[in-house]
Amino acid sequence: MFVISIPALKRNTAILRQVKEAAGCHLVLALKGFSCWKAFPHLRDDLDGCCASGLWEGLLARDHFKKHVVTYSPAYDENDIAELCEFTDHLDFNSLSQWYRFRETVMAHPRFTSGDLKCGLRVNPECSTGETPIYDPCVPGSRLGITAEQLEGADLSGLSGLHFHTLCEQNSDDLEKTLAAVEEKFGHLLGSDQFTYLNMGGGHWITKPFYDRERLIRLVRETREKYGVEVWLEPGEAVAIHTGVLRATVMDVFESAGHRLAILSISATAHMPDVMEMPYRPDVFLVDPAPSDAKPAVTFAGENYHPAGEAGEWLYRLGGPTCLAGDVVGDFSFPRELKTGDTLVFDDMAHYTMVKTTTFNGVKHPAIALQHEDGSLEVIREFGYADFRDRLA
Repeated sequence: MFVISIPALKRNTAILRQVKEAAGCHLVLALKGFSCWKAFPHLRDDLDGCCASGLWEGLLARDHFKKHVVTYSPAYDENDIAELCEFTDHLDFNSLSQWYRFRETVMAHPRFTSGDLKCGLRVNPECSTGETPIYDPCVPGSRLGITAEQLEGADLSGLSGLHFHTLCEQNSDDLEKTLAAVEEKFGHLLGSDQFTYLNMGGGHWITKPFYDRERLIRLVRETREKYGVEVWLEPGEAVAIHTGVLRATVMDVFESAGHRLAILSISATAHMPDVMEMPYRPDVFLVDPAPSDAKPAVTFAGENYHPAGEAGEWLYRLGGPTCLAGDVVGDFSFPRELKTGDTLVFDDMAHYTMVKTTTFNGVKHPAIALQHEDGSLEVIREFGYADFRDRLA
């Protein structure tokens, strides 16, 4: 079961609200990172709206968040544009060819002529600051964003915003480097009367304890004052980080070639794909009933959470129930021998997890629950055979 903590979400959004108010900018939730819409009522007051990666996320934002909608996609088709023009507030394009293809349609729409719909262009500052190539949109030959060279002599009439998104789980020092590149290559556009907003994208780890929020506030203020533009930030992970867990059951334990193996009720490839894609090593806890005379370091609903390590006497390779040989979370050591029926908890499974889950191999999909301030659990979604059957027909 995925369990999302409402108090933890509100803790994060309270920090984000403080930052955006101090910086004088707008801050929206990136739905690609967290789109559990039953939690939206608990986020709405602190955030300005949502960032959508296309039509369907845009519709989700319109119907359930009911505030500002910022939409960007690497490509749109005619139906996307027709529907998005009816409700999105920002419509950002990835290429000049896409903008030229739809410019007349967009600019003829009443919401554009009234100023309710504004259009922007994603730019590529060609400034790589991350360490994982799959998450770097500034690599040579990137399909995301337009370079300064490609913009030379281009007809940009109708556009009023620029958009860059180059960060992934990074601090504000990398934003500072990126902004310097943006100013060098696109500052002449930001300084013109035509452009009125700058979207700095997501990837800002604003709610992490080590994140330099004062630097972010300074950078946003300086940009606003220098160019006279509205600034938008669209974090996803910063909203949902450390707010959710995935609870799993040990289904089988055995040994093979000197390795202790534990098969779990959840799958890395189907339910935690970023463990394999990013990749990263999640924090894992073994759950035991809490003795009445004990005072454990971590307690939830009368339980002890024992953290798993990387080495120790009881070392197990944790794997999923699919037929994929590589469906493995990793090797973790526990304070005691694992048994069938034990509960393991995987921490930080709210962002970029539920949005990527699948029913691959017909593996049972975990239920989703909200944990409220009083500790009670509200199961908001359970999955059954029909969800698997009906997905492809």
